[in-house]
Amino acid sequence: MPNRHQIGHARWKFLAWCADSDLPEVRQLAATVDRWWPEIEAFIDTGHSNAKSEGINRVIKLVARNAFGFRNADDQRLRTRCVTTRRARGYLRTAQL
Repeated sequence: MPNRHQIGHARWKFLAWCADSDLPEVRQLAATVDRWWPEIEAFIDTGHSNAKSEGINRVIKLVARNAFGFRNADDQRLRTRCVTTRRARGYLRTAQL
């Protein structure tokens, strides 16, 4: 696992490389990385992310869009709960392979 000095040096090299680029997309990438650096650094330090919760939120929004027009809010909540159970997520993961 790299230490803070190595990570800081790699970040500096990346940002310097981006600054020397003539491509506006690369400069925009550098600005985005710099803006998100506290979150990126937290992930590097802890190894934790919110990817699971973001994935569940995506599924909930997808189910809500698919059920648009249904009039029964209880059915909508039940449908969302059923899709986000651990068993259903396992099924969805294997079905996509």
